[in-house]
Amino acid sequence: MTIPALPLPKAADGTPVEMPLLGFGTWQLKGESAYQAVRDALEASYRHLDTATMYGNEAEVGRALKDSGVPRDQVFITTKLPPERAGKERQTIEASLRALGVDAVDLWLIHWPPHRGRSVKVWQQFVAARDEGLTRAIGVSNYDTGEIDELTTETGQTPAVNQIRFGPSLYDARVLAAHRERGVVLEGYSPFKTTNLHDPALTGIAATHGVDPARVVLRWHVQHEIVVIPKSQTPERIARNADINSFVLTDEEMRAIDALGR
Repeated sequence: MTIPALPLPKAADGTPVEMPLLGFGTWQLKGESAYQAVRDALEASYRHLDTATMYGNEAEVGRALKDSGVPRDQVFITTKLPPERAGKERQTIEASLRALGVDAVDLWLIHWPPHRGRSVKVWQQFVAARDEGLTRAIGVSNYDTGEIDELTTETGQTPAVNQIRFGPSLYDARVLAAHRERGVVLEGYSPFKTTNLHDPALTGIAATHGVDPARVVLRWHVQHEIVVIPKSQTPERIARNADINSFVLTDEEMRAIDALGR
């Protein structure tokens, strides 16, 4: 599987950072189930893993990566800071690195905007962590464009990524355009929970290409250059979700799926 990647701003050491458009989400995966699901994902050729301090599975993700034999530099790793850890950014990222068994993550996100106007202070610590090489890129999750603009205005540093709940039924061309105008990569989570996979538009397109509707949804994200992180703990589904290179959606099909958001 060869999944295209989007360029992010260069790391502090000047090396390029590329974020694969298809990743593997680990929300709600715990213990041995998390470990095995990540092993299955890496076996299925995923090279982008998404976790978070809040998920409580960083150690399992790290152990699965180590045991897989896949070289560290071939896998893009994201983790996230819980908003209640505002003021404890350095301790949190260091704990994440220890749990994951890596020297740096590829992307560190503020999981949700912190309360009481603390977002800018947290963001300043994120910039420092990036400059120290603890993370190669920094971004946010569940932010709106006004909150992103505040970070940029106050620090001169724009988040590389905004991870939000996204799928065809939530599609809004204005939201996508607003992120692109700011140079922010849009990343969608819960692509299936936000979508009626039985919608005739999806099932019809899926039948045309001989695939299931879930893969149509993932292919739609990738063709829009929206990063997407499906989650599963079923080996067959993990592998099937990775198989999205065998077909291409036409412009007409893309428009039909876009229309589900209206």
